[in-house]
Amino acid sequence: MNKGFRHILWAVALIVLLPVAVTGRDHKEITDADRRKSSYIFLEAQNWKSRGEADAYYDLLRRAYELDSTNTAAAFYVGHCQLNMRSGNKEQYERALSLLKKHFDAHPEDFYETTYYSDACMMLGRNEEGLEAIRGLCQLNPNKLELEARLAEAYTRTGHYAESNSTLDSIKLHHGSSFQLTSKKITNFIALNDTAAAIAEMRELLATAPLNASYNMGMAGVMQQFGMSDSALHYLNVAQEAEPQNGYTYLAKAEYYKEIGDSAAYEQQIYHVITSENLDVENKLAILVSDLRDMVNRGDTTQRAQQLFNTLLSLHPHEAEIHQLYSDYLVARDDYKGAAEQQGYFLDINPTDASAWRRLMVINIMGDNMPGAISAAERALEYNPDSLDLYRYIAPTYFQMKQYDKALATYDKALSLVDSTDAATRSELVGGMADVYFEQGDTVKAFATYEKSLEIDPLNIGAMNNYAYFLSLSGLDLEKAEKMSAMTIKAYPDNATYLDTYAWILYKKGDYEKALEYIKRAIDNDDSLSSDVLDHYGDILESLGRHDEAVKQWRKASDLAPENNLIKAKLPKGSD
Repeated sequence: MNKGFRHILWAVALIVLLPVAVTGRDHKEITDADRRKSSYIFLEAQNWKSRGEADAYYDLLRRAYELDSTNTAAAFYVGHCQLNMRSGNKEQYERALSLLKKHFDAHPEDFYETTYYSDACMMLGRNEEGLEAIRGLCQLNPNKLELEARLAEAYTRTGHYAESNSTLDSIKLHHGSSFQLTSKKITNFIALNDTAAAIAEMRELLATAPLNASYNMGMAGVMQQFGMSDSALHYLNVAQEAEPQNGYTYLAKAEYYKEIGDSAAYEQQIYHVITSENLDVENKLAILVSDLRDMVNRGDTTQRAQQLFNTLLSLHPHEAEIHQLYSDYLVARDDYKGAAEQQGYFLDINPTDASAWRRLMVINIMGDNMPGAISAAERALEYNPDSLDLYRYIAPTYFQMKQYDKALATYDKALSLVDSTDAATRSELVGGMADVYFEQGDTVKAFATYEKSLEIDPLNIGAMNNYAYFLSLSGLDLEKAEKMSAMTIKAYPDNATYLDTYAWILYKKGDYEKALEYIKRAIDNDDSLSSDVLDHYGDILESLGRHDEAVKQWRKASDLAPENNLIKAKLPKGSD
């Protein structure tokens, strides 16, 4: 629709509404004119709804109801809108439900409105009211399958299990039996602790098709529910013999063996599940995820997982999700090279997936393969030249590779893509540029750029930490450095990097005892100690006259960074 024409229509609607809105008729008798206007506006609301104008639809409904509070259709759909907004509290939802009830009380025969009212009652915990509504509609529409199914479900939700089964029996009588219907009845019998009835119900269905695999698996499930494992296995065997190509029979038997703790038999069945031709890939992946989770939790280091993946990939070589899952598994096993390879296969199938390229970059970084990360970054940009998230990952990667000019160019490109109102991201990118300038040796430009970053976002804790640390390394304005660093550890008191920075600034100021306190906190909170933290620890200990302890920490630092000659120079001559 023409935008101007839409505004004209809306203006016409307002002209109709406006005189009523300002005369304050809420407490006056409803006139025939009010009722006619209400009906007209209600119809106009439906027109706006058909155009997808939800706000106009709701506003018109409300005015229709304000004009004529006896217009129960308007009341119902106002309440309907309010319940669908999903932004109210319980009291508001209760008021919305009362509007639905107004129409239900006047027109309990309305099919859609009554079923919706029943569902709304159930949603708000008024199960008995919901049950009564749907039961009344069933009486008005006997033997209607959809309503009887709703009634059975309502009986179950309200704990009327016997009544639910009676309703399900009525469905069976008029519409025939089914596995789903039998399953619902068995669920009710279990709730009633009626073991015999549950088994008899399943036997009755099984008798109609003794070799039906689904029915036999259902019978096995009932038997296992009641601890009859031998009988359960019998029915699983029948199901498998009847349909040997049915992957679900192997899955059911795998679950059976898992339940009784027979891992060897379980693995044998899972292999058949994976190789089954009539089981879809989605189900196979779900099974594999569960299996892998168990293996990781058990610390299983066998080759079984690789064998399962290899088998699955031989059957479905072009299923990208299998390669993605395999990559995830290999990351969990710290096999970053293998994980990157599988992630690469995923990207061969989905080359425009920016998030997958970011993941490949991260995998390579985790595996200390910076050239691989750079290669992934450059290929990613070929497919996603305007992806801000990619540039945010790529710039620090160039920085780590000491390709400073490329890092700065990438930060510039990212800044050209970021929304001008997104202060946090802009500050992050400018702070990254400051890191590059410092590494290039241009401290004046670096510190000016940090100032700019913090001017954009004064709460950029990362930039604040780096600024403070580099000030301390340069021996400049230690008071300012300490204040900024103190703010970072106030925000993140357990962050090892921020604690190390604060300890180092205190050391540079000569407050060695306090520096020792904070460097110890940094080490306690650092899962993977860096050579820098241990080097700082050694320097602080040395300043306190604890030379032997200092040498011990320097030696640890040197082991982690054998190429660092500055740390080596602190070790006694002839020291390993």
